Amino acid sequence: MHTGNAPKVKKRNSYAKWGYIFIAPFFIIFAVFQLVPLASTIYYSFFQYYRQGLRIIGPNFIGFENFSSLFQTDLPKYLGNTLLMWVIGFVPQIVVSLLLASWFTNQRLNLRGQSFFKTVIYMPNLIMAAAFAMLFFTLFSDNGPVNATLQSMGLISQPFQFLSNVAGARGLVALMNFLMWFGNTTIVLMAAIMGVDPGLYEAAEIDGASSPQMFWRITIPLIRPILVYTFITSLIGGLQMFDVPQILTNGKGEPDRCTTTMIMYLNNHMYSKNYGMAGALSTVLFILCAVLCLLIYFSLTNDNDSAKKARKGGTRK
Repeated sequence: MHTGNAPKVKKRNSYAKWGYIFIAPFFIIFAVFQLVPLASTIYYSFFQYYRQGLRIIGPNFIGFENFSSLFQTDLPKYLGNTLLMWVIGFVPQIVVSLLLASWFTNQRLNLRGQSFFKTVIYMPNLIMAAAFAMLFFTLFSDNGPVNATLQSMGLISQPFQFLSNVAGARGLVALMNFLMWFGNTTIVLMAAIMGVDPGLYEAAEIDGASSPQMFWRITIPLIRPILVYTFITSLIGGLQMFDVPQILTNGKGEPDRCTTTMIMYLNNHMYSKNYGMAGALSTVLFILCAVLCLLIYFSLTNDNDSAKKARKGGTRK
């Protein structure tokens, strides 16, 4: 019988714990500064909690009374303002960004000075929204350079009141959002297009496909995940639109509150220390944002999933 010592099994060092240690700060910060405030906001939305002079009333539990009171106000109008200004700013943004991204990444065009143009179109994104709004307020005022130029060209006989006109005020807000963000969207879409296999374009060109056909049949389907990301992030930013219309209209949302957004309305409740109504509005905005993002996600990815299933079914036959 062999009585020798059994060989010792070496213990393997597990480095998995270091991964948890490195990602722990993110989850701790997220829980403290986002998750806890979110839960607190939803909690206080069911309470009567506001300040009247120097006296604080509440918190008194009132159930869904804040939500019912909220929908009896002009909330639908402010939601419509927000979505309308986002749409008229985002549609030209995505169109121009796709066009520029396809031009800059097209090897056959080989545009010169691409680095310069990329820097120029991204620069408005670096300007603070407050400074951008003040610039537009000065440019498009009644005695501003835009009106002076239009009058000198004979296009108008008297100054056009951009900020006192519904279409003019909404158009300025949408134009500022477009100029501030189309450069960033262009860079993101360029990165997506550059990730497409060039061999697909070469094969399509050999088969006689035109540039529009390659764009719609190859580029758009393959960059769809990035397009979904762009739509969702832009929608979230659009629903949170605040600084540009707030500064441009001095917080009044004029004319006739046509530029008042949901966050501006929320800011009024926070300014008046009505925490219950502010919590209810924040909760509604959170649910609305989640629902719209899910609708965009499933609507834009449904066709892609159906195409994949169809291809799999065809190969099994």
